[in-house]
Amino acid sequence: MPTVAIDRGASGPVRVKICGLRTPEDVAAAVAAGARYLGFVFFPKSPRHLEIAAARELALEVPPGVAKVALTVNATDADLAAICDAVPLDMLQLHGTETPARVAEIRDRFGLPVMKAVGVAEAADLPKIAEYEAVADQILVDAKPPKGAELPGGNGLAFDWRLIAGREWDKPWMLAGGLTPENVGAAIELTGARQVDVSSGVESAPGQKDAGRIRAFLAAAQA
Repeated sequence: MPTVAIDRGASGPVRVKICGLRTPEDVAAAVAAGARYLGFVFFPKSPRHLEIAAARELALEVPPGVAKVALTVNATDADLAAICDAVPLDMLQLHGTETPARVAEIRDRFGLPVMKAVGVAEAADLPKIAEYEAVADQILVDAKPPKGAELPGGNGLAFDWRLIAGREWDKPWMLAGGLTPENVGAAIELTGARQVDVSSGVESAPGQKDAGRIRAFLAAAQA
């Protein structure tokens, strides 16, 4: 079971997740800046993909109190077991086309809190959030990838934040999709998000985190 209490995010400073970390320097920069969640990607098509052994080494460097999150995409039970057995994790992030039944199955089988990503492009996408709230511990409200995109997230695309302005859900949720140090403040103000997730927005190139942009993002999110 996780050693990090997953906060509901109802009060206090905005909590930030830096996703797609690949090096000890990435981890150190995110921790030093004040990130509350660190995301490790297990998806070979992504420029942020990590082999399990490498992810284990990074996770072991994360100090207590910072949640370690494994991002997977339509992973099999065997894949998830291999990751969970080797990497000390606090949460699983499901970023594929997993059904609510599959989310519930994974949550029960692996005994970790589960965050389910839901892609949003228009109002018709919003009812899916309620479907996944019933089975997930947290919801990641992300921009829906364009048709034909190889990556389900981390594409640097935002959605119309007005679609969720003023909305409330039963479970903790995190805003993602095209966030940068330059726009995260506006996104938080409009949506009321208390948790935000960033990957490409703090990179100098795909998969290459920039410590300066990480610091700037945290400062803007918590201003």
